[in-house]
Amino acid sequence: MTENTSDSSLQSRRETVHEIIGRASIAMLTTRTASGSLHARPLAIVTRDSEPSALYFFTGHPSEKTDELAAFPLVNVSISESKGYLSLTGSASVTRDAALIDELWNPGAEAWFEGGKIDPSVALIRVDLAAAEYWDTDKPAIAKAVEFVRGLTSDHEPDMGEHGTVTL
Repeated sequence: MTENTSDSSLQSRRETVHEIIGRASIAMLTTRTASGSLHARPLAIVTRDSEPSALYFFTGHPSEKTDELAAFPLVNVSISESKGYLSLTGSASVTRDAALIDELWNPGAEAWFEGGKIDPSVALIRVDLAAAEYWDTDKPAIAKAVEFVRGLTSDHEPDMGEHGTVTL
């Protein structure tokens, strides 16, 4: 699907992406390894209202993933939650900005770092989002199942909700 460039449509698509992000708590961050293969891992999503086109993830640094990001900063972030799915592309960087770590610190991060937010291994992965492909549905699970079965048993494509792409 191509992106509709009218201002209201573009804004609506971006809002859909941000709504799906806001409903999710975990994302799969996919990096490229030194051998060129892809490596995905689940990480807790952290956002800032002041940066709608950036996602953050707490991480230990140095680590395999931060080494991968230093070599190949282009990443994919995939999100699945009960009412939608996202495939996000962007460029990642690692920061140890103490003020930012303090601002974004949360109980979930506390579980991973023995020394708390002053643990010397605490860092943030920042993903500057470039584009998103989304699937958004407000249908209950049973309605989605019926649509899926309908698609299997007829020549009608299932209506699984809204689908689109958008630059961020």
